[in-house]
Amino acid sequence: MPITIAALACVPRPSPHPPSATKMLESDWRPVTQFLDSAVAAGAAPGAVLGVSVAGNRFIHTTGRLDPGDSTKTRPVTVYDLASLTKVVGLASAAMLAVEDGRIALDAPVQRYLPAFAGPGKESVTVRMLLAHTGGLPGWRPLFREGSTRAEAFALAESTPLDSMPGRSTVYSDLGAIVLTHLIESVYQQRLDSLLGPRVFQPLGMTSVRYNPPATERARIAPTEFDPWRERLLQGEVHDENAALMDGVSGHAGLFGNAPDLLTFAEWMLAACNEGTQERGTASRTGASAVPPCHRSLVVEFTRRQDLVRGSSRALGWDTPSPGSSAGRLLSPRSFGHTGFTGTSLWIDPDRKLAIVLLSNRVNPTRDNPRWAPVRARVADLVITTLFEDAR
Repeated sequence: MPITIAALACVPRPSPHPPSATKMLESDWRPVTQFLDSAVAAGAAPGAVLGVSVAGNRFIHTTGRLDPGDSTKTRPVTVYDLASLTKVVGLASAAMLAVEDGRIALDAPVQRYLPAFAGPGKESVTVRMLLAHTGGLPGWRPLFREGSTRAEAFALAESTPLDSMPGRSTVYSDLGAIVLTHLIESVYQQRLDSLLGPRVFQPLGMTSVRYNPPATERARIAPTEFDPWRERLLQGEVHDENAALMDGVSGHAGLFGNAPDLLTFAEWMLAACNEGTQERGTASRTGASAVPPCHRSLVVEFTRRQDLVRGSSRALGWDTPSPGSSAGRLLSPRSFGHTGFTGTSLWIDPDRKLAIVLLSNRVNPTRDNPRWAPVRARVADLVITTLFEDAR
């Protein structure tokens, strides 16, 4: 049977509901949970976990199993391969730290920090452009078939010729995220996992969010896919092949995590968007003490639509709602979010003090599964109509 948990967050100061929000614990969640249950039962994914936070209250619903061939049911603490949610929870967070610390400037050329990023037109590519996917790089390259080490992956990404002039078009690019990974690691002189752990994840108490989870955690990690390249079912190993070449640590993919920890991350971002300070309730809930700085002006800059290319929905690392996207139709214009190839998504709506986390392993048993994409948008809309009378 699916599991639903509703919990009132322990917040040591008043945190009022948005004017149109109903009380979290009194909401009828059946339209959301029944839809998600039916989607999983129909084969959209083996299992899923939905996490919602609004104005300090949390709701979590689990459904399905870890694996089609396993009777183990999903739980709120089930860990998923976050795939491209790494680009926002990991890479964008690291980039915000680097700006805050004065290590990088958004409008500086990438070549200032990475001289090896060379070739025709690359002198005009800025950090901002790579974060907004307008740097002119192609979207992907099979680095795992061309290189054998993490250093070779960086060299291949940085030597890839531009497909278009910088700032002319938007192309969602894993290669750009890999270049940014090397850039941030270069200015800090430490690998991304050793930077993010003590600076973001550990202070927030996000104990499940990490690269390369240990083998002792494998039993609670949802498997992804049987990988013909590695010739095994992946469970606790990053699904993305290029990230695997990079020892599992990259800005484009590699993070694992569970729904409660992603809600903690979202609440941290929401507090900065709405108050310019960290939500003290987050630290109280997790037992963490030194919540990392997250200043409103920086968060707003990273999460606003950049408009570098006409019609692009891209912010810095983050995406914003657009017709037909996983955001659905009802999120506020200031909302920001992202998806992951494995079947993950995170959307944050500052105007409603709302975060929606949806985690699945829709690539199990095969990545050739298109049934999950419409589930994300429908769940987002159902969450909003459940909670907000003015959206019904």
